[in-house]
Amino acid sequence: MKFIPAIDLKDNKCVRLKKGKEENLTIFNDDPVNQAKFFEKNGCERIHIVDLDGAFGRVDVNKQTILNIRKNTKIEIELGGGIKDAKDMDYWINQGIDFLIVGSLAVKKNTLVKEISKKLKNKIYVALDVLKKKIMIKGWVESSMIGIDQVLNDYESSDIKGFILTDIERDGMLKGLNIDLIKENILKTNKNIIVGGGLSNYDDLINLKKISSSNLEGVIAGKSFYSGNIEVTKSLKILK
Repeated sequence: MKFIPAIDLKDNKCVRLKKGKEENLTIFNDDPVNQAKFFEKNGCERIHIVDLDGAFGRVDVNKQTILNIRKNTKIEIELGGGIKDAKDMDYWINQGIDFLIVGSLAVKKNTLVKEISKKLKNKIYVALDVLKKKIMIKGWVESSMIGIDQVLNDYESSDIKGFILTDIERDGMLKGLNIDLIKENILKTNKNIIVGGGLSNYDDLINLKKISSSNLEGVIAGKSFYSGNIEVTKSLKILK
């Protein structure tokens, strides 16, 4: 199982939000390229980059920083935030981004995303950003009023790589992973699932490791790493 550290970008700085709220922001590193290099040097095989400005509708603010991370590392990158159409997806893939994460687009234009996934086979993850059992969109500020099951079923026969399941209530709160939510939904799909939202300590990783599902691909670590609750090397050993 992969340990996937997060680099959330706002104004070209590495930040963390609480429950996805822009006003609850903490800056952890003003050099995201060096942060990515650190993760690569310490054995991570992938990083999770979110363009928060893009997610909130501010285009191109972090574009050069993302390109610089790609240019200066060989680590796998999964990128989300502000990917709004096929042109954006083609651009980032052509720039060497390994995987793309689509949320709002996947809900609002599912036919388009499924069609694009035929060309970008196993390159796309659909974000399942969950609040009160509904999928949130537009930077988590608007409810789609669509449930998890509908999205899982809709994409099961598509060529997407998998899903990224995030419990918004726990994101950035260090309350622990929602293991029940993960167990409930991992059985509903044969696609890969990466989980996030609430990772707090090593016990979370140990409990996650106990879920014996071959399609549980990885876990995203944000606040838990940046606050010092966990460190990379030990986390990688637990999940190995």
